[in-house]
Amino acid sequence: MLLKSILNRVQLHPGFVYGAAHWNDRGKQPVLEIEIHARKRSRPVCSKCGQPGPGYDTLQQRRFEFVPLWGIAVFFLYAMRRVACPRCGVKVERIPWADGKNHLTTTYAWFLASWAKRLSWKEASVVFKTSWDNVFRSVKMAVAWGLAHRDLGNVTAIGIDEIAWKRGHKYLTLVYQIDNGCRRLLWVGKERTGKTLKQFFKEFGTEHTSALAFICSDLWQPYLRIAAEAAGKAMHIIDRFHLMTHFGKAIDKIRATEAKELRAKGKQPVLTGILGTPYLIIS
Repeated sequence: MLLKSILNRVQLHPGFVYGAAHWNDRGKQPVLEIEIHARKRSRPVCSKCGQPGPGYDTLQQRRFEFVPLWGIAVFFLYAMRRVACPRCGVKVERIPWADGKNHLTTTYAWFLASWAKRLSWKEASVVFKTSWDNVFRSVKMAVAWGLAHRDLGNVTAIGIDEIAWKRGHKYLTLVYQIDNGCRRLLWVGKERTGKTLKQFFKEFGTEHTSALAFICSDLWQPYLRIAAEAAGKAMHIIDRFHLMTHFGKAIDKIRATEAKELRAKGKQPVLTGILGTPYLIIS
């Protein structure tokens, strides 16, 4: 099967045709370059409004990185046209295999983003003979697409927590969806302050916030205060780990006080040497 036949099967672009494919041995590693041409009498599409218009002129040929074949780097070569758009003026045309000025094809960006979930970004760049920046930009594209297309209509329960990401008490605030059957990270913000959590509720929106029935967090006061202000109708649940930590400390304080009083009365205390653990003594 010819290479062009494979590309037309998996990467067909209406209004464009694949041209010659040839080797380029000028770099450290040989790469495969495939030319793309606009079909005759096809009109370029304005990159701003998406409407076709008359061609204005043609720019220099550009290279767009595609998914490697058999470990060989692949590039599309195309000379972009400019459009004399009656609405937007003279604009560079929109092409279906890449967005804006990105030199990565969209297909390759999604390919790298999917592997970045399985490998480190450095490993993904080495395995697929590309740069770390390309992997980073691909992940950024995938995250932006996911945020723009995610459905928040079924969020009725959220969890709020923090995580240390750097030495010196540097924290991030994390907000999760914890509905039955749907557990996912919704939002990450810098620091663990009330201002940070307030920004989450601002981005989450009044409509979705009003639909919250449950909020789970620890006893961090800024979280409790902002959650009560933003979603006062939701039931606020304190997670049991932090609750039992405070409960254990309270019991230990009482135990230590009573042990001190027993010693002062000349009696031997029973509950000693069990710091932080409540015990039931049965005689």
